[in-house]
Amino acid sequence: MIATRAVAALGALAHDRRLAIYRLLVEKGPEGLSAGDIAERMGMVPSSLTFHTQALTRAGLVSQRRASRQLFYSADFECMNELLEYLTRNCCGGTQSCAAACLPVAARKRPDRSRRRSG
Repeated sequence: MIATRAVAALGALAHDRRLAIYRLLVEKGPEGLSAGDIAERMGMVPSSLTFHTQALTRAGLVSQRRASRQLFYSADFECMNELLEYLTRNCCGGTQSCAAACLPVAARKRPDRSRRRSG
């Protein structure tokens, strides 16, 4: 990620409503939410929602898809991972990456609870 793209992403997230929308979309995972569902959950009128989702989309943090007459938005996890990597690239003295990867809930491996520790 180049600095100008990182600044655009951070700038888009530097607003309480956009940050809340992004966090909601992260929680919903790759399937995302319809614009109507987001507006309802956030208590926003459609024109305000459009303004904020366009800013997130321009920054690359959110993707938009159309299904019939509805717009659906979802978090772009690859973009967030690139941003986190950019921000933490030289942590730990640059010898290793300490950054955690952002994965949608469905992609995370669940621990195997069937095995028990011995002794």
